[in-house]
Amino acid sequence: MEQLKKNLFYREIKCHGLTIPGTQERTEMKKEGRKKKKKEERKYIVVSNLPFEGRPQKENPNQQYKRNQIKTTKYTLLSFLPKNIFEQLHRFANLYFVAIAVLNFFPVVNAFQPAVGLIPICIIMVVTALKDAWEDLRRYKSDKIINNQHCFIYNRKEQDYVQKHWKDVRVGDFVQLQCNEIIPADILLLFSSDPSGVCHLETANLDGETNLKQRRVVKGFLHQESRFEPELFQNKIVCEKPNNNLSKFKGYMEHPDQTRTGFNSESLLLRGCTIRNTEVVVGIVIYAGHETKAMLNNSGPRYKRSKIERRMNIDIFFCVGILFFMCLIGAIGHGLWKGKFSGLPPFDVPDANGNFPSIALQGFYMFLTMIILLQILIPISLYVSIELVKLGQVFFLHNDIDLYDEETDLSIQCRALNITEDLGQIQYIFSDKTGTLTENKMVFRRCTIMGNEFSHQENAKRLETQKELDSDDEDWTKCQYGAFPGLSTLRHTGSAKPLRRSQSARAHFQYHTRHRSMGRCNSTQSPVAFSSTIEKDVTPDQGLLTKVKDAALKLETLTPHKVTKPSFTTGSSITDFFLALAICNSVMVSTTTEPRQRIRSLGTSLEKIHQLFQRLKLSSLSQSFSSSAPCGDSTDVGYQSCSREDGPAKQEPLGAGRPSLEDVLDAVIPEPEFCYEAESPDEAALVHAARAYNFTLVSRTPEQVTVRLPQGTLLTFDLLYTLGFDSVRKRMSVIVRHPLTAEIIVYTKGADSVIMDLLEDPAKDPVAEKKLRKIRAKTQKHLDWYARDGLRTLCIAKKLPMTEYVKWANFRHEAEASLDNQDELLMETAQHLETQLTLLGATGIEDRLQEGVPDTITALREAGVQIWVLTGDKQETAVNIAHSCKLLEQRDMVYTINTEKVKRCYDMSKTEHKFFGIPLPCQAPSSTMEAAVPDIGLVIDGKTLNIIFQGNLEKKFLELTKYCRSVLCCRSTPLQKSMVVKLVRDKLKVMTLAIGDGANDVSMIQAADIGIGISGQEGMQAVMSSDFAITRFKHLKKLLLVHGHWCYSRLARMVVYYFYKNVSYVNLLFWYQFFCGFSGTTMIDYWQMIFFNLFFTSLPPLVFGILDKDISAETLLALPELYRSGQNSKFYKMSTFWIAMMDAFYQSLICFFIPYLTYKDSDIGVFTFGTPINTISLITILLHQAMEMKTWTFIHWSVLVASFLLYFVVSLVYNAICVTCNSPTNPYWIMEKQLSDPTFYLLCFVTPVAALLPRYFFLALQGTLGQSPILEAQKLDKLPKEKKDLAIQEWRRQKERLSTACRVAPFPGNARLGHLQVPHFTEQELRDSSIKESSSPMKRHVGDWVLNRDKSSPLPCPGYVGHNQRSPSSSARPSPDEHLLGPSGYKAFGMFTDSQTGSPGASSRGSHKRSQSSLTI
Repeated sequence: MEQLKKNLFYREIKCHGLTIPGTQERTEMKKEGRKKKKKEERKYIVVSNLPFEGRPQKENPNQQYKRNQIKTTKYTLLSFLPKNIFEQLHRFANLYFVAIAVLNFFPVVNAFQPAVGLIPICIIMVVTALKDAWEDLRRYKSDKIINNQHCFIYNRKEQDYVQKHWKDVRVGDFVQLQCNEIIPADILLLFSSDPSGVCHLETANLDGETNLKQRRVVKGFLHQESRFEPELFQNKIVCEKPNNNLSKFKGYMEHPDQTRTGFNSESLLLRGCTIRNTEVVVGIVIYAGHETKAMLNNSGPRYKRSKIERRMNIDIFFCVGILFFMCLIGAIGHGLWKGKFSGLPPFDVPDANGNFPSIALQGFYMFLTMIILLQILIPISLYVSIELVKLGQVFFLHNDIDLYDEETDLSIQCRALNITEDLGQIQYIFSDKTGTLTENKMVFRRCTIMGNEFSHQENAKRLETQKELDSDDEDWTKCQYGAFPGLSTLRHTGSAKPLRRSQSARAHFQYHTRHRSMGRCNSTQSPVAFSSTIEKDVTPDQGLLTKVKDAALKLETLTPHKVTKPSFTTGSSITDFFLALAICNSVMVSTTTEPRQRIRSLGTSLEKIHQLFQRLKLSSLSQSFSSSAPCGDSTDVGYQSCSREDGPAKQEPLGAGRPSLEDVLDAVIPEPEFCYEAESPDEAALVHAARAYNFTLVSRTPEQVTVRLPQGTLLTFDLLYTLGFDSVRKRMSVIVRHPLTAEIIVYTKGADSVIMDLLEDPAKDPVAEKKLRKIRAKTQKHLDWYARDGLRTLCIAKKLPMTEYVKWANFRHEAEASLDNQDELLMETAQHLETQLTLLGATGIEDRLQEGVPDTITALREAGVQIWVLTGDKQETAVNIAHSCKLLEQRDMVYTINTEKVKRCYDMSKTEHKFFGIPLPCQAPSSTMEAAVPDIGLVIDGKTLNIIFQGNLEKKFLELTKYCRSVLCCRSTPLQKSMVVKLVRDKLKVMTLAIGDGANDVSMIQAADIGIGISGQEGMQAVMSSDFAITRFKHLKKLLLVHGHWCYSRLARMVVYYFYKNVSYVNLLFWYQFFCGFSGTTMIDYWQMIFFNLFFTSLPPLVFGILDKDISAETLLALPELYRSGQNSKFYKMSTFWIAMMDAFYQSLICFFIPYLTYKDSDIGVFTFGTPINTISLITILLHQAMEMKTWTFIHWSVLVASFLLYFVVSLVYNAICVTCNSPTNPYWIMEKQLSDPTFYLLCFVTPVAALLPRYFFLALQGTLGQSPILEAQKLDKLPKEKKDLAIQEWRRQKERLSTACRVAPFPGNARLGHLQVPHFTEQELRDSSIKESSSPMKRHVGDWVLNRDKSSPLPCPGYVGHNQRSPSSSARPSPDEHLLGPSGYKAFGMFTDSQTGSPGASSRGSHKRSQSSLTI
């Protein structure tokens, strides 16, 4: 029957003309089905909730997604007790003590009353539970406030938006938000009241960035009516699964007609951000609750294990070993003692069956009893004490006024509370450059256009003399008190003449008014990022200014019929250059006036004036277009002359001439000053530079960007596409349609290393090719020059009119609508567009060093810390900054390694090892500190780092860096930064610290043992990922040298003291076992033992760990070498632990046997014998603590005396009321009797002295004969201030003399390099090498040797790396036609110049000469 069914089935298939797939085809179909299923699983589909209102929730496809209610609490009322106990038992110490307490419940092995044995661990766990409950209660209250905030959700039944709580928001709901409202969930923007479909966001709550950001309505929803209709929305949204990437989001919207519209992060409103300057926005909820990107990034405080904690865990196991050894002795001793009885001892009790256990079993029982008896050898209270001490240390860190920055109103933040002591043990520091060592305040300094360099000497002089002042304080004060700007606003705001805003353009400007939160009114900071006076006021170069005006006049003659042809004329390139500076960015235009609502409230008269004002300006606009010689490109808000010269116009008094109505209205209602809100300081600097030349960015919308030319003409470009900057392409581009010629033009700016490779090659025209190559060569020289002066360089380029734009746009649209490989497709389309570029010029932007950076780096290096700089900047720029901040000294030999070939990296031979051509010794130095030769620096680029990591050369690379005092990794990516940090941390086994201020430093910060974020101008991404956050690099000096030293020394000595205290006390019980037959009994009441650790001796170590200062802050800052004690773990290492153990054993012997010998052969009771021992032990331990304290204050005295008195008070009260507490032996009236016995007082005096005498003798001998820097510094602190200062100066002078003597010591050949031997090149060899290299292209220098050695002449030897005989801040430069590098530079790699030749300007700046040898590989 089955076979018949099969035959009928196949026959039916054949009748219908169908074919049956084979086995292979079926397998492929299954694979495709699985792939399709996986793709579907990766998709996140959202539909509107409106069609499902009033229907069961199961029918709504969005019901599977999480609601918007958040819960950050860990416990509930029912789960708190079991869950908290379960979590606490994850600690080994807690688990150990619980097991001991449970063991004590077995009668066979119990040493104390079972209930009493639970008291210590219960107290510890209750205290911890109360702390956890308090923290969770705070989280619960915070969650309740957030969940009960209100927002407006569209309701189909009400046909309107109704108010609901945040916790009631669901995926698929339509949310309406108004200005200054916080976004409740991740929302896809579908409507904005802004005509251009833009919504302005403030993301300070998310990433700390104060500058506003634009979000755009999804394409297809831009042109809508004044009201959005949610019920008409029938589209399906397909996007990626929830993830924590704040900067990336992709998906598409599927319309009912099956067409798709792509969207990305520009259309996503993230939870926690605030709506600014937009009346109303509407969107659909995509992610809610814990699936929002903000919540997925909220991982809470980071937990790291400190070095002391790791060391302490090892010592805990040693203590466990000591405990087991003592218990084993007790078990064996008990068995031997029992074996001495010929029969059964009379005190033995049989079991229920009348049997007596064997001696071996009794010994095992005694082993367990001894564990219970000696359990406090493991310091149970140590963990709680450490947490309390660290809280105290963090409190004092927060309240250090020296770590407070008045400008930002921020102090240090401690985000990781458990690694404060690691600050005192740092051996390597990895630092970013921009924003960390520098201010990240980008100031336009110089530019080159079509090979012509413009020095901007006036601008350089302004930067040298101008002091940093915040010019916005006055304006913000007026805003705060509601002052309306009137005639008092007529002022000249700087050396650079501000632009006058032509009121004719008011109707066309799409700027917004910046709404300030009330909390910022009192702030002294500028409300807009990157807008300080030094950044905004750029003094133009007079020669370039003249050319700009001439070129701008020619620009107006262009028409659609007069299309620009590809040319290399300076005039057209100048206009394109400044248009690119103004357009090629993501800068938003804002104003600093009061909110619009307040202006409207001033009354109708102002409205009428405004209308009249607009009419007058429209007529003025038409005149400005028709006028060939415009009267007023003067831009001050005051009255100015119509005739204008090349120089800055002079401001005329208010009565001069007959002002027009326009000028009167300007005086009464001045137009608000433009503010440029940029996402990076580089963009802001370039826009301010373009504005200085009267190419003013006045408006930016998603579709258009408007620029005003020097003569007042407005050019509104259609903004077709913006290709944002990313770390892979290292450039950004904008595609615009020219308003005059209707051409489609691409403007691109980016790193010179990238742009130079993308330039076109006009091989068809030899003349043009020759001119183009000349321009490129000159521009490259200027770029090298800028880099050597420490300037950040950017190349500006343009792509000639695009004929294939429509085809490219279609590909781009398809890439945006793709979901699976969207990133790859977008990257491919961007790279396809950004080719065959025409070079316009380059810019040089200065990023100044932060205050105190050189001093901080010098101090840290004296402290024995190795400092590496990991940056993405050019080599020359990084080296110049390194010299400025004293990371590289004048005498340093600098090795520069650039290679792309593995074969050149490492050569192995029988006789020597070579790494990058540098011979390495056969044996590495013993320690990093000894190996760091003070005159070697290493510069390495990102490509070489790739070779090192891919070619398994990490070991040789680290071996080379051991000989270098400084390492600079240039052109390195964020991933390479983290890999370098991990390499050094794991391979060298050293303590590392990484410090940075931007999102590109996050991976490096997280990879280090300690990560420090600087809350600078690049947002708070680095701070949010860090363990500590500071505002200035200079704060690192006190943070490490003072607080780091204190935190480490306090905690290290406190931990050692805890081990000593517990072992010393427990040994008293152990010695007693030799006189009680190893029976497990004690001579001290158990309650006294509990109180001893929990109350009598717990407070002094806490005060010691929080307040003790072994050396004053002034001495630690003056003598940075004292920091080395923490690097070498002087206060807590294996030797200090075992010395403390031996000291504890000795003191316990003295404290036990002196009273024992005193009361020997007497008839006193057990507790009468134990009470003096307990008292003597307490006095000894407290005096031991007093000997450890280096600082004595009222608190220290009070705590020690209070602990001593508390013991006697508690003992007297307890012995007075405890009649039958520990039957049959009770401590009733024991202490009262002892206080009346003179022997007791004699023992309490003699025994502690005998116990502490060896330690006191050792400390006295150490203080007298010891040569430790710590001891010497402690002696200095005891001197009067005047003598102390003189002694510190003499200390430093001796150190300088010693280091100078080491440097000038005679050495044969190249022996000055210490272990590192460099092959010597004769002059003939160098000359031959130069000849060989001169015939090859410039890029063939990779992997080859270039060596410039110091001559006998006192003049410095110029070299490849960072050599500059002039001050970096110098404004005097050779003319553009001169060779830029001169004799101090290099014409090409491998080519040398005469070191005796002087350079222009060197004589006037001799103090800045660098005597440097350099080696380029």
